[in-house]
Amino acid sequence: MKRTDGYGTGGGMGYNADGKPTADGGDARAKRAEELRRLIERHDRLYYIENRPEISDREYDELYAELKRLEEEDPSLIVPDSPTQRVGAKLSGKDAVRSEPHRSPMLSLDNTYSEGELREFDARVRRFLGLGSGEKIEYAVEMKIDGAAVSLWYERGLLVKGLTRGDGENGENITHNLRTIRDVPLRLRPEGGAAVPEFLEVRGEVYMPRAEFERLLCKQEEEGEAPFANPRNAAAGTLKQLDPKIVASRRLRMFVHTPGERSGARWRTHLEFLEGMASLGLRVNPHRRLCKDIGKVIETIAEWDDIRRSLDYDTDGCVVKVNDFQMQEALGFTAKAPRFAIAYKYKAEEARTRIIAIDVQVGKTGVLTPVARLEPVFLAGTTIENASLHNEDEIRRKDIRIGDIVYISKAGEIIPQVVRVEKGERTGAEREFRMPDRCPACGGRIERREGEVARRCVNQRCPGRYRARILYFASRHCMDIQGLGPALIDRLISEGLLRDPADLYSLKADAIESLEFEGEDKLKRRLGRKNADKLIAAIEESKSRGLARVLAALNIPHVGERKAELLAERFGGMDALRKASAEDLMKVESIGEVVARSVLDFFADPGEAALVDRLAAAGVCMRSSAKPAAPIADGSNPFAGKTFVLTGTLSGYTREQAEALIRERGGRCTGSVSSKTDFVLAGKEPGSKLDKAKKLGIRIVGEAEFEEMLGKRKGETTDS
Repeated sequence: MKRTDGYGTGGGMGYNADGKPTADGGDARAKRAEELRRLIERHDRLYYIENRPEISDREYDELYAELKRLEEEDPSLIVPDSPTQRVGAKLSGKDAVRSEPHRSPMLSLDNTYSEGELREFDARVRRFLGLGSGEKIEYAVEMKIDGAAVSLWYERGLLVKGLTRGDGENGENITHNLRTIRDVPLRLRPEGGAAVPEFLEVRGEVYMPRAEFERLLCKQEEEGEAPFANPRNAAAGTLKQLDPKIVASRRLRMFVHTPGERSGARWRTHLEFLEGMASLGLRVNPHRRLCKDIGKVIETIAEWDDIRRSLDYDTDGCVVKVNDFQMQEALGFTAKAPRFAIAYKYKAEEARTRIIAIDVQVGKTGVLTPVARLEPVFLAGTTIENASLHNEDEIRRKDIRIGDIVYISKAGEIIPQVVRVEKGERTGAEREFRMPDRCPACGGRIERREGEVARRCVNQRCPGRYRARILYFASRHCMDIQGLGPALIDRLISEGLLRDPADLYSLKADAIESLEFEGEDKLKRRLGRKNADKLIAAIEESKSRGLARVLAALNIPHVGERKAELLAERFGGMDALRKASAEDLMKVESIGEVVARSVLDFFADPGEAALVDRLAAAGVCMRSSAKPAAPIADGSNPFAGKTFVLTGTLSGYTREQAEALIRERGGRCTGSVSSKTDFVLAGKEPGSKLDKAKKLGIRIVGEAEFEEMLGKRKGETTDS
């Protein structure tokens, strides 16, 4: 394809009008490949590090595809830091992960749990430095990320090695996996006049975002795998994988927080070091602050305790460091930890309750999951009545019994789980739990496949499976049918009105308004005409979600939200996707043989093919771009045609949720503030975007006003 944007083929670049190389094409290819690498690196930095993308995903993919094509046509153009080389081949036995020494020990930090202990730390620092109580010591405070500690080595700006912490003296070489993390630049590219050190070792924390952990946990349970206990374990376990493709698929992130060995680089303070890392393209945590004394440190720690639960990663405390590097050097180290730093740990939130029953749920793939029914208890802002026990092996390992007093927490502050059992309080009335021999939903046969921890119902038409499937189909990340909860789905199934997702689109208000079902408050209520009309309207609205959401909702094995988006973008429509061969599918980014076979098998299944046909016949949009929400006729929709920029952390929404709400109402979201921006939605800890918006006179919207805008739109939609 001939490019006309100045970035593709053309006579000046050594190509003719058909895109074929001319005689001088070799030099032009090399020049173009280097230009593409720089462009992709720049846009990676804008997207992953600075959170202000300038181009669309499609434009980015075009740049990447062009570079990949050039390198495939001429392998001599491939360089180690090319963006195409992030994900390497799976390691074999002879290449297995090996242990290597750190250049200097990776020590842990001493911990503290109270304000008094923080003041004692300040007093120790002063005594060691010979400072009086009236002399100031500045401290740098950062969020403490609950992830996996790693070390990155750069030689003349090129990433050459990555190690785990290991035992502090030696770590495992996991360079092949760290290269897949988009926050980790393969080559340091300085901005603002920064110089690239001759050698630079930086240390940081690799973590799994909470939304990704939730997605992975659901996938593990559905596929019968032993689930990770928390995001920290998930990150650490992922980094041990031999196949970098698996690591890349789990979307790990990383923050740099500490310098290691270096030459050709000097910084006066710790915060200056962090700014220097940001200028080199490394990601540093935005929650960092200079505190003039220990009192300000204590105030900051208390302030951040209120906002940390709204972040997309786990943090179990704050790290406090003497900011001045000369003072750090004078303070030195003990045998186990630095004297100039300490970790303040927040108290873990747990709640005590009793297990009153253990039920078994049937998932959309037939996997049976035991769920603890609890005496209601308030934890981390919500009342908890249920906790997943994952599988029978997990129940045996923790020796969980019906009637036990237990402590629960939230894995990743998302999913309730049993932390421990108070065995000393057992009375003898507690009962051991055993998984059923037959499916609790249909009475069908159960099997446990070799190598799996889960049991599953083998009946493809099990009502428990299609209940879970309809719930998933209607969920927020799929077709987003508001008002269609588990209790109502159960009632519709029991009335014979629902057997699969396509049945949703044949429901009529007249047939469902008289249904009675049990709400979340355990009270029975009649649906009523008004709610029936709202539900039918929500189902009708879901038809316009577009191909990507439909593909995600269909529950094709191994096809989640991201792969659904990639397939929708590549094929454009359901008909083209159904006609695709395995080779066609594997040309799509991150689609390998396993996923391609899963897609082919899905459409080859007569039942699934019929389901897709029925959805299409019902008017569900099967194209890659659904029609956007129509503006309100009287012009009162505050979102229609408006451009929003988001900055800071919202307490009630993730960034993705807020952007989706704006787009659904006819607005658009961009990553940077300009004169064309209409609104800046500002949460807690806003960045430089807020300052720029103020200078340009752009309207600033807080979360409360944003919700008022949403409420006005929702009300008008409902009334119509």
